[in-house]
Amino acid sequence: MTIKERYRKTFEYLKIHWPVPETELHYRDPFTLIVAVILSAQCTDKRVNMITPELLERFPDPESMSRAKPEEIYEYIKSCSYPNNKAKHLSGMARMIQSEFGGKMPSDPLLLQRLPGVGRKTANVVASVAFSKPVMPVDTHVFRVSKRIGLVKNARTPLNAELQLSRNIPDNLMHKAHHWLILHGRYVCKARRPLCGDCGLTEFCDFYIKNRKK
Repeated sequence: MTIKERYRKTFEYLKIHWPVPETELHYRDPFTLIVAVILSAQCTDKRVNMITPELLERFPDPESMSRAKPEEIYEYIKSCSYPNNKAKHLSGMARMIQSEFGGKMPSDPLLLQRLPGVGRKTANVVASVAFSKPVMPVDTHVFRVSKRIGLVKNARTPLNAELQLSRNIPDNLMHKAHHWLILHGRYVCKARRPLCGDCGLTEFCDFYIKNRKK
């Protein structure tokens, strides 16, 4: 099977099973999305969605959050993982949006990465979801699933996986492909106990074929 056929079959299948691929984080604009994504690091979307309503009611935009001290933000997010660091990141992120970007969220991934608490993956999520940029955010689900299926080869880092996926996925499909891989990894191709019996990709999945022979 060629790599082109592997990608085609993978996304034809995922399109059927996840017809509306989108983030499970609740947000209303680019700013509330970046807040949610920062909070989601090593934290479930379910927990983040429990935290953000009260947090964003108090600090609904960069201007209001930029005036908040990390200690104030902490009180709203203390039930998530690493709340001290995330409170500092949110405060610094909002201040930089105000001071360097005139209160408007940048859409370019490189500019987004200048914000405190925003790495390559977070920047790509915001650029893709909020601004429809043709970039591929690689989180733990995308990294695991793309390696298991064989969409990427010898990918030792998320960046390497991102570059391979970006070369093989058309720009107009990038946004959906990102969510397809996440959803498949979250609910079917799980880290510890993948539900291979429920998956229609086993015919050519490298992980399944390798482990079936054991």
